[in-house]
Amino acid sequence: MSKKGYWIALVDIADLEGYKGYMALNKAAFEKYGASFVVRAGQGQIMEGPSANRWVVIEFKDYETALACYNSPEYQVAIQAREKHAKAHLAVVEGV
Repeated sequence: MSKKGYWIALVDIADLEGYKGYMALNKAAFEKYGASFVVRAGQGQIMEGPSANRWVVIEFKDYETALACYNSPEYQVAIQAREKHAKAHLAVVEGV
């Protein structure tokens, strides 16, 4: 049985209105690769490490699918839209 894959991201959004364009674009990749949000924004506090104003954890059926989604043409277009409005720290990891 394959282990699930996850994206774990800390995002510091400078321009929320501009960031909405990224959110609209990432939907195509997330639907194509079966992404499921475990954490999306919500209340939180940075206890250690870099600051951010949004936390995201996204689950995929396996690690390979999580990597494929990140590297997909659909998501690469979304990254370009995000870079203008937010800085992200993002890791793709395999679950336990």
